[in-house]
Amino acid sequence: MTTVRIGILGAARITEGALLDAAEPVPEVKIAAVAARDGDRATAYAREHAIARAYGSYDELLADPEIDAIYIPLPNSSHAPWTLKAIAAGKHVLCEKPFALNATEAEQVAEAAEQSGLVVMEAMHYRYHPLITRLAEETARIGPMRDIQCWTSFTIANPADIRHDYALGGGALMDGGCYAFDCIRLLCGDEALAVESAVAQTAAPDVDVVTAARLTLPGGGTAWSESAFTRDGQFRADLHVTGDHGHLWLNNFIQVHDGQLLVTRNGKEVSSYPAEGDTTYTYQLRAFTAAITHGAPFSTTARNAVATMRLIDATYRAAALPPR
Repeated sequence: MTTVRIGILGAARITEGALLDAAEPVPEVKIAAVAARDGDRATAYAREHAIARAYGSYDELLADPEIDAIYIPLPNSSHAPWTLKAIAAGKHVLCEKPFALNATEAEQVAEAAEQSGLVVMEAMHYRYHPLITRLAEETARIGPMRDIQCWTSFTIANPADIRHDYALGGGALMDGGCYAFDCIRLLCGDEALAVESAVAQTAAPDVDVVTAARLTLPGGGTAWSESAFTRDGQFRADLHVTGDHGHLWLNNFIQVHDGQLLVTRNGKEVSSYPAEGDTTYTYQLRAFTAAITHGAPFSTTARNAVATMRLIDATYRAAALPPR
């Protein structure tokens, strides 16, 4: 068995669920090192999570010859720069979404990834859960898609949260909307979509707390996506798909391991699929290691991320906001 030794850039909160817990059922993975800009913080984090090595700078970790791959949970503005540095250091990369600040950055990373031959994966973890495979199968059974509706809502109580900072790549569309756009693209076979119109509400200058977009689907149907930040309330990630012969509803399509898929065909509910198995993050980590160790194909490539970022950029422009 080949072991993939992963180093973490930063001590972000998301890392525990998205990587550390996810790695427990994946014997091919070893979380081998963590780096933070504050050496003491890196040491404390490594001690807390039983990680062997801690570094006081990201560059030191990238220089470690015993690290095979890098996980990047940094602020959005740091995703592309540090992915490029990791590629230059010969490391495979699992980078949190959104992949970059904009399509231009994403294109630069995609070109570097393709030239390197390394595995560079955007962490659209939901795609790797079996319930999403079922979603795609059931979508085909309800006939040509006429309408997709997708909502995401994240609760951010602190107005000083970095997701409200334009320079750091903040915004509801960047945070939850990237999932929605990626999922709509997935259902359309990753074909190109067009932004018909968009509207946004801002809090901080140029940072959207709500963005809604109307998209044109390849077959002539439409999609409506709405992404929001709230100060209170509940997390939401709902997906509705309507075809000629039925309707699908997937609640919590982002954290599909807590979701459920309901299928209605010809006006009658025919199936209900609760989520089973491991978390989306564990399925993603298995796909990441399989790509590294066996050359297995994966869908959340850097090139796929470019298409999603183009949609995000176009939506911001349609809503009279500047892309990140």
